[in-house]
Amino acid sequence: MQRGRKMGVVLNVFLLGIGFVLLIKGADIFVDASVRIAKRLKIPSVVIGLTVVSMGTSAPEAVVSVSAAIRGSNPLAIGNVVGSNLFNLLFVVGFCALLKPISVALKTISGDFWVSTGATVLLLGMMIVFHDAIPRFGSAALLAAFLLYMTVLVRQALKKRLDSPKADTDALSISLPRSIMLAGLGAGAIVAGGQLTVANAVGIALAFGITERIIGLTIVAVGTSLPELVTSITACKKGENDIAIGNVIGSNTFNILLVLGVSGMIRPLTVDSGLLFDVAALTAGSLLFILFARTGRRVARGEGLSLVMLYAAYMALIVLL
Repeated sequence: MQRGRKMGVVLNVFLLGIGFVLLIKGADIFVDASVRIAKRLKIPSVVIGLTVVSMGTSAPEAVVSVSAAIRGSNPLAIGNVVGSNLFNLLFVVGFCALLKPISVALKTISGDFWVSTGATVLLLGMMIVFHDAIPRFGSAALLAAFLLYMTVLVRQALKKRLDSPKADTDALSISLPRSIMLAGLGAGAIVAGGQLTVANAVGIALAFGITERIIGLTIVAVGTSLPELVTSITACKKGENDIAIGNVIGSNTFNILLVLGVSGMIRPLTVDSGLLFDVAALTAGSLLFILFARTGRRVARGEGLSLVMLYAAYMALIVLL
């Protein structure tokens, strides 16, 4: 029995490694293809980051949360989304800034960021008002807000496309159908890698007796956010700061409005009292990020370090308490 358990853990570790490889390679292919598509269609890179990239990297959160809702584990669905958003905002942005200070185009992303922050505040308000569970009409409101946001975003993208310069030579070197195929291949690898990572990380955690609630807020949340981490780091290294920031903002908006909206329509979202603290922390983190972005229009290394340290303190607090 003990030997079988050890073999299971070894298999989990092996598959976890494969998941990381798929995440890293998939993100590299996905970012390159997305940038080519953006340039070829004369769409600003930040719009691609806010839509295609953010949705692709948020697919693991969607799969985990919707699956949790179907089996009645709604606290896990909310915990996964909130934990993932905190990881994106504090650790992903902070770590990228540590590697290289991130320039922030406030005129481009400020509206989108306030939508993301507003979605967080809306979720917090619903949790306070409805106490035990968010009814389906609340989830429908989240979905309606997402559809409205996407409609506005696409219309703005089409307008900017008309005024954008001609696609450059590099973007034209690979055909549009091939770029789309490569983007799909990269996204598929990211999703597969995310699922392998999460499933096997949970298996390792359960083998060592870690509770499901802690798994949801920590290992599952971090695991489903690994695509955002790898994609944003890859984008920063390639000098595509707009995609890196747009990916985080878009993913956070996507997670709350669409992922929780769909999950809540399947089954009313059960509210764990402890999650109020997590959503409040996410709101505070959102306001802190915009403060850093407004000082010098970038997130400097020192600010990135403070974001990472705040995330570490948050993780330590929820594990200890």
